[in-house]
Amino acid sequence: MNASQCLGGKGSALEVLGRAGMPVPRWFAVPPGGELDAGRLAGLKELTGERFAVRSSAVGEDGALSSYAGQLESYLWVSRDDVAGKIGAVRESAGAARVAVYQGERGEGAEVLETAVIVQEMVDARAAGVAFSADPVTGQRRVVMVSAVEGTAEKLVSGEVDGETWRWEREWVERGGVLSEEEAGKVRDLALACERVFGVPQDIEWAVDRDGELWLLQSRAITTLGKAADPDDEMRIWDNSNIAESYSGVTTALTFSFARRIYEHVYREFCHLMKVPERRIERADDVFPQMLGMIEGRVYYNLLSWYRVLALLPGFSVNRKFMEQMMGVKESLPVEWTERIAAENKESGWRDGLAMAGMLVGWVVNQATLKRQCAEFRERFDAAMAPPPVPLERMSGDELVAHYRDLEGRLLKRWDAPLVNDFLAMVWHGVLRKLCGKWAGDEELASGLLMDCGEIISAEPPRRIREMAGMAAEVVGLGALLADGEVRREEKLEALKKRKDLAREFDRYLEDFGDRCMEELKLESPTLMDDPDSLLLSIGAMAVRGAAGDGVGEAVEVPEVPGLGGLKRVVFMRVLRMTRERIRDRENLRFERTRLFGRVRRIVRELGRRLCADGVLDEEADVFHLEVGELLEIWEGTRSMGVARELAAVRRREYERCLESPAPPDRVEARGPWHRQRVEDLAEAKVVGGSGGLKGVGACAGVVTGKVRVVEDPRAVRLEAGEILVARQTDPGWVVLFPSAAGLLVERGSVLSHSAIVSRELGLPCVVSLTGVMDRLQTGDVVTMDGKTGEVTICNE
Repeated sequence: MNASQCLGGKGSALEVLGRAGMPVPRWFAVPPGGELDAGRLAGLKELTGERFAVRSSAVGEDGALSSYAGQLESYLWVSRDDVAGKIGAVRESAGAARVAVYQGERGEGAEVLETAVIVQEMVDARAAGVAFSADPVTGQRRVVMVSAVEGTAEKLVSGEVDGETWRWEREWVERGGVLSEEEAGKVRDLALACERVFGVPQDIEWAVDRDGELWLLQSRAITTLGKAADPDDEMRIWDNSNIAESYSGVTTALTFSFARRIYEHVYREFCHLMKVPERRIERADDVFPQMLGMIEGRVYYNLLSWYRVLALLPGFSVNRKFMEQMMGVKESLPVEWTERIAAENKESGWRDGLAMAGMLVGWVVNQATLKRQCAEFRERFDAAMAPPPVPLERMSGDELVAHYRDLEGRLLKRWDAPLVNDFLAMVWHGVLRKLCGKWAGDEELASGLLMDCGEIISAEPPRRIREMAGMAAEVVGLGALLADGEVRREEKLEALKKRKDLAREFDRYLEDFGDRCMEELKLESPTLMDDPDSLLLSIGAMAVRGAAGDGVGEAVEVPEVPGLGGLKRVVFMRVLRMTRERIRDRENLRFERTRLFGRVRRIVRELGRRLCADGVLDEEADVFHLEVGELLEIWEGTRSMGVARELAAVRRREYERCLESPAPPDRVEARGPWHRQRVEDLAEAKVVGGSGGLKGVGACAGVVTGKVRVVEDPRAVRLEAGEILVARQTDPGWVVLFPSAAGLLVERGSVLSHSAIVSRELGLPCVVSLTGVMDRLQTGDVVTMDGKTGEVTICNE
């Protein structure tokens, strides 16, 4: 029997408290089991006085998860002659029915407890009670609560009397009369001292004797808290509305650390570009690293950080609405938070005025020079992305790290033109919607007017897939072969060579778009160059159906501009032109991001191959379970202690656990760190709308009725003629399915997300931000979708 079994839960705690110098009355423990012979009661001779407290101390009692409070018997004022009898009675109470019920309610086994028994010198108390070093109801850690009664505390503990309450919140906000303020302060300090000993908030029982001396009778963790959040902790609003388009599902440590690193650098740089005063940027220094968070392996926006960065710029009260539209955020920021964030940047009148003037000048300058900025960015991008003199696979580890550092310095930390363009796209689009609502009475008209934004590179892959499908259809049996998921890739590639122009187009497609793939911003994702199966399948499916006549990719009908005259028309057309240009450039510049991420992906894979060969990692893919900084530190010799192999293995197991665990809600408001959140408090309504339909945001006009195909992974999916594609989110890797779809329904996203922009360019009716659509619809359901109003009617009957 080990020490914890001999002493039990309560006794083990008293042992620790005694060693820490706490004022604990003298005591001894009778281990569980065995006869109560003289040897087991020898400790009684060491105690003075003639009255004692005899208390239970079962293993697990007064633990962090279960207190067993009041379940086993305890006796006070026991005479020396009666101690042995009361010890027996305490032992017998461990088998009481109420104990079994308590265990069942806690999900514990219903075995009969073997309990140690504590015999402690009885304190002749003038006052006694309990104290909590945190509020056991609200969970506030800055609160200390003291409850007191005259005499001993058994009636208070049993609930027979309420006693008086003292409440400390950095000062006494509630007082009683049994204790003096000095005595209440000593009890408070004693509770906090116990918390420091055990490291978690404590529930203590105490007594003040007739001479005014304070005694600690027992201490245990506040079991109602567990790891509950502290309502006084910082509020965080986690939202994955639009970020899931880039980082859907579970993400590796490498990808998350890379993304967070980029977001921190580029948005700090963006504030400099927009002429935000340096003092304001410095005040927000801790905000930039917190733009993103990882919740159960999934990437989320830390929304309050985004609002705080936006509040550094002029026009926060208006621009925050535009940002919410752009990011697909369904719930606006509460007014109290809007006011609080706005106040964080409030300075004296003249300073605010100067800052506003400077930033407005920056806004105008960036708007006027954006075309030049984009040209300079592309020139710098092409120079940085030029084929290196030595192929990546022939570079040494140091050369690979140096190449990454060069890309980071020249591009990743200087993503200037795309950022400015994104911001202006957000503003111009917001203004366009406002004008459509005010002057034409229909904000949704804006989506239709954006169906012709000029040449968007993301619309090129579907067009070229259609062309290749037309070529494949001219070779007897080739379309069926390519569309067959059971045929090996090598056999399909060999069959392509039967038509040389098709083989050339296929190779050219991979050269131009080979870095595009599903979840293309996740460094661990295989690209089309690695795995072209989805492309082959899409070409084959379209060839079998017939590449012509689907309507997708043909000329799209743009709604008429509302009948405006004079100055209104001039203003409206200017806003419309600027919005179209910014959205076009936004999507095209995002393709450059795809190319850059493709290069980084190849670099880290090569580094993983080297580390595996050197025995630092067990597998090449384990490189994705290191953070970017850790990977670079290994090569540069700046890493602190820690074995990369073991670290990667731990993260790999955590990654696999997250893959199997249910996803958290799309939006979570939480106080404090994530590990303190109770999952049961984060439930989310999955189904939205009545029995007949759903309502989202119209992204591309058009009314379609047809069967739906619900798709989680597009890699091995073949759409039949007339089917409407339903997805949780899409990224550029999904475009291989767009040419075959009659319509597109997306659970997440906004009118400026990739799926919305490409669908408008292709004339593909589309509704985004359809909360609950993946749970509501099943493959084969018949719906009517309206891409203008965002309404989806389920019409299976």
